[in-house]
Amino acid sequence: MDNHQIANILEETAVLLELMGENAFKVRAYHNAARIVESLHDDIAQLIERDELVKLKGIGRALADHIAEIARSGSIKEYDKLRASVPEDVIKMLSIPGVGPKKTRYLWKERGIKSIGELEILCRRHLLAGDPGFGEKTEEKILAGIDMLKSFAGSCRLDEALGAALDVHKEVSRWPDVIRSEIGGSIRRCKEIIHDIDILVSTEKPEKIMERFIAMPQVERVIQHGSKKSEVMLKSGIQCDLRAVSDEEYPFALHYFTGSKEHNVEMRGRAKAKGYKLNEYGLFKGASNKSVSCADETALFKKLGLEFIPPELRENMGEIEAAAKGALPRLIERKDVMGVPHVHSTYTDGKAGIAEMADAASSLGYKYIVIADHSQAVRIAGGMKPADVRHQHKEIDALNRKLKGFRVVKGVELDILSDGALDFDDELLSSFEIVMAAIHSGFGMPEAEMTERIVRGIANPFVKVLAHPTGRLLLTREPYAVDLRRVIAAAVKYDVALEINAHPMRLDLDWRWCKYAKEQGAKMIIGPDAHSTEEIRHVEFGIWVARKGWLTKRDVLNNLNAEDLVRYFHKR
Repeated sequence: MDNHQIANILEETAVLLELMGENAFKVRAYHNAARIVESLHDDIAQLIERDELVKLKGIGRALADHIAEIARSGSIKEYDKLRASVPEDVIKMLSIPGVGPKKTRYLWKERGIKSIGELEILCRRHLLAGDPGFGEKTEEKILAGIDMLKSFAGSCRLDEALGAALDVHKEVSRWPDVIRSEIGGSIRRCKEIIHDIDILVSTEKPEKIMERFIAMPQVERVIQHGSKKSEVMLKSGIQCDLRAVSDEEYPFALHYFTGSKEHNVEMRGRAKAKGYKLNEYGLFKGASNKSVSCADETALFKKLGLEFIPPELRENMGEIEAAAKGALPRLIERKDVMGVPHVHSTYTDGKAGIAEMADAASSLGYKYIVIADHSQAVRIAGGMKPADVRHQHKEIDALNRKLKGFRVVKGVELDILSDGALDFDDELLSSFEIVMAAIHSGFGMPEAEMTERIVRGIANPFVKVLAHPTGRLLLTREPYAVDLRRVIAAAVKYDVALEINAHPMRLDLDWRWCKYAKEQGAKMIIGPDAHSTEEIRHVEFGIWVARKGWLTKRDVLNNLNAEDLVRYFHKR
């Protein structure tokens, strides 16, 4: 098991211990162990082999032995015992936003509620409002959380689906009978929420491929098994569909199974207008049963008078019309990104020091990072006080004197308070090179008040970036109510960049709004919201969002080097 999988077992153990009423010290020990393991850069197997886990602060002998057991067997006795002690439906109640271990324990032990369905009935009948810690507003929040779970049923984030898809595709692509293969569907289009994995192969032996597919070790159960299509449920809990076609059919099938449905409908209409019939099997002229030959998707688009449309754009949002005119944008690429804004350190809730984060970014080819630790209002993240800021700036200055070809930029993730005021005074704000303002509290404000709060915050001349503009957490927390058109207009007016927060739990600003913001003249900046060295790689997700939002290199400020970026913001 890798570090992430081990950390998940430790974290689940901590939650189950709290659910069972164990002492807070033991619960905290497992939470801390999960955090430590998640942030490790070394291969945990080597640390176990050298018995060096106990050298890590927060990992004692007992926890080190538990981690070794998880790495070896995939679990620990304590975790298995806890899972056996708690009904599965009770554990599912923990997935309701706002219903943590303590509330779940009360509902289960004191009220005898053992499922989400029972909880929903009680809340709808207002039978919990008189209980300690519960009121009408709590019931409303629980019901909203349950409704959210229903709407997200069978869904997962892009990063979760992508990891599982790459794992399966890597193996499938190596099979000797596979000629060509690709991950298709909404993953290829880089949608933020995925319902299932689609993999396409071309082969002359589809039956053999299907037999091998359903027998893969990643498969939990077979949903459907056919000679050219099979559906399975992976052990990760995600459905995966494999389709097999001939190599002649492959370009047409790849286009069709990439989607979107709306894009495909428009493409079929365009083909019909030109005297063709287009489907997943080919492109047919008139009444002919023989498809026009196309070596790949590029050739298919060319036959229909279109330039190649990148998969990210295939959402029927004007891409076909633009391709017909040769007017598709040259989308941003990884090589266009010079540096990494929005990086946290151990000054607040980051897991690595500034020098370590700089070294990790440099090793990935970037030329700078923007340290953006939290301001003092975010107490849960250990927000910095003015004295901490001054100490951090001295450390950054000293580090920059040592670095060659790399720079650490002084930034902050500054809270916009409930009235629109900022968390630091102007004198302290003037010491930062880049100020990123954000909302971290009061998510339930009415739309007009939230909008006014944000607009007032970014009107301050020291604010350069609006971070994660809608506050959403995918499949967990809906965006707060805000008039984004007015916010984007204010960002353009005050020359404030909108962050594309590239953390896969956020991907905020949403790609649909990226396109609109670009049309209004706004600039965007991709920030990974990295709390560890590994999370610097989240920049890739931000690039995909930017591409899906029709953004070019010039639309995204990461194309600037550190000096030009700071100079750009200080033009205000």
